[in-house]
Amino acid sequence: MDSKQKLVVIIGPTAVGKTKLSIELAKRFNGEIISGDSMQIYRKMDIGTAKIKENEMEGIPHHLIDIKEPDESFSVAEFQHLVRAKINEISGKGKLPIIVGGTGLYIQSVIYDYQFSDAPADEVFRFMLEAKVKEIGNDALYQELVGIDPASASQIHPNNVRRVIRALEIYHCTNKTMSEYQNEQQPDLLYDTALIGLTMEREMLYERINYRVALMLEEGLLEEVKALYQQGLRDCQSIQAIGYKEIYEFLDGKVTMKEAAENLKQNSRRYAKRQLTWIRNKMDVEWFDMTDVQNFEKKINEISHYVEGKLQVKSNTY
Repeated sequence: MDSKQKLVVIIGPTAVGKTKLSIELAKRFNGEIISGDSMQIYRKMDIGTAKIKENEMEGIPHHLIDIKEPDESFSVAEFQHLVRAKINEISGKGKLPIIVGGTGLYIQSVIYDYQFSDAPADEVFRFMLEAKVKEIGNDALYQELVGIDPASASQIHPNNVRRVIRALEIYHCTNKTMSEYQNEQQPDLLYDTALIGLTMEREMLYERINYRVALMLEEGLLEEVKALYQQGLRDCQSIQAIGYKEIYEFLDGKVTMKEAAENLKQNSRRYAKRQLTWIRNKMDVEWFDMTDVQNFEKKINEISHYVEGKLQVKSNTY
């Protein structure tokens, strides 16, 4: 254990308070933050992804934000490679790497010894599915995956055809879902990890999500999305993000702006619920309830003590 690099991971649903906590932990433990969000990698997509602002960073270095253009694709395997390199870089400076995010599958790919290329493959079957999707469409193929492996489907967007096909291919080759296949691998943690999960009473979390959406709209989410829309960006990974696809429907004339805002709130709440369910089923997390927001200092002290004990590190005193 002592030979492993030390790592803090903060994971939880949208709007639960991960950003604020990560800044405090980074200050206390001389840390640097790595974004574990699969959408904050995109430039020009700041408001809708709740990207941290420069003045909110409080001098703490942040990594893997604004590294891709909105029309570029991004895979779990690429994320895994980039984050592991950043962990090495930050640890090499004598600092503590802290991954912060809500994209559970992406974070899981980094901290566990998963080898994506090891799963069985059938090239002929894959080509057949690639031809099939051109006939029946993305959503119809995605619904096939939902029927076979709803757990994996919940982490894959219907338009991410490559990952949908890969999940179906694994089932075809092994007669096991991708979830079952990964669970049977029983991978080891690659790092000496303090895996912190944040949760909150559901009604309060949903209120915070609704407030965040209202704030995004006040801050100019419509204008941010309209700029992407006017560039002709459409069938790309980034535009499938919550906060962008709903506004696109308004710009396409399919819904009113009021309906788009309500859809955004509802989809964000549903996403938060899926995030929590996935984390609880897939990761061995130490949970901390953030419902009592008035006692944040007490909560940060509690979490700091956990990190100290788990990683055998000392925090700064203030």
